[in-house]
Amino acid sequence: MTEAPPQGRAASTVLCLVELDESGVTDASLRALTFARSLAAGGVPALAAVLFGPADRVPAGLLGRYGVTEAYVVEPAALDGYAPQAWARTLEGLLSVTLASAVVAPGTDHGSEVLAHLGAITGQPMAANCVAAEPAPSPAGPGSALAVSRQRWAGLLIEDAILEGTPALLTVATDAVSPVPVEAGVEPAVQVHEPDLAPEDLRIRATVSAGRDGGMSLATARVVVGGGRGVGGPDGFAPLEELASLLGGVVGVSRVVTSQGWRPHTQQVGQTGTKITPELYLACGISGAIQHMAGCGSAKHIVVINTDPSAPILARADYAVIGDLAEVIPALVAALKERG
Repeated sequence: MTEAPPQGRAASTVLCLVELDESGVTDASLRALTFARSLAAGGVPALAAVLFGPADRVPAGLLGRYGVTEAYVVEPAALDGYAPQAWARTLEGLLSVTLASAVVAPGTDHGSEVLAHLGAITGQPMAANCVAAEPAPSPAGPGSALAVSRQRWAGLLIEDAILEGTPALLTVATDAVSPVPVEAGVEPAVQVHEPDLAPEDLRIRATVSAGRDGGMSLATARVVVGGGRGVGGPDGFAPLEELASLLGGVVGVSRVVTSQGWRPHTQQVGQTGTKITPELYLACGISGAIQHMAGCGSAKHIVVINTDPSAPILARADYAVIGDLAEVIPALVAALKERG
């Protein structure tokens, strides 16, 4: 177990859940660290990162450049795979170790689920998809409330609210802040933490297959190739998979595709799916219903391939190709392969 802090130590830490993928710390986690650091700037001196994975994969130097002063890692020998309640129970244990005043997580599927479990365990409310937070006056005394701004309806509106309770539990909208390192970060020491878990904490565990995308997250991918009804069926996604691979991206889909059972819900882009913020969103055979646009509207560039020149998504596109996917996609793939 990690050692407890000295008696009398004041609440002095913001805990931040940091997710790892095949390439290291996820972009959403770097954004969450930047957000958490803004809470630390309000008088809380320590920013602690919590990671699940092998200690030798923890990039302490990178964490230090993002203001992390302490790093706790839970290795696979103690907790292998993704177990949301066990992750939440681990964070609860670290609350007593660090006397944290807040727990922050990226607004990803994992981050949101883990903090929801932590809220149920601690009895504290959680503010999801936050874009800003600052101390607010409260009858309970200084440091017991935050004024938060958070996205609702997939970012279509911003809600201002007061979050009361200690520790404060927040997830950070994946496009809320840019990942910004500090000017003079110091590499933190990495402590191996052994959580105290009960068998019921491990009842639900998940193993995620990296698949063809190499483990990249739809929420943080730089390139997303989207497919809709116009793809025609499950077999129509093979060319999109190849194109996404050549572009170093992942495949996303519209709601109708998941409703038809052509692709899993984890790939759905939209209000009831994942909100994406890529550099490029290549939308293939997607009409662009308002629910879908709520999920892809933050893409920096939208390129549309569609046979319908009046499809609603064209109004939001930077470029459009009016043509048959069966002709356009193979031509793109061939051009990319020729370019090398």
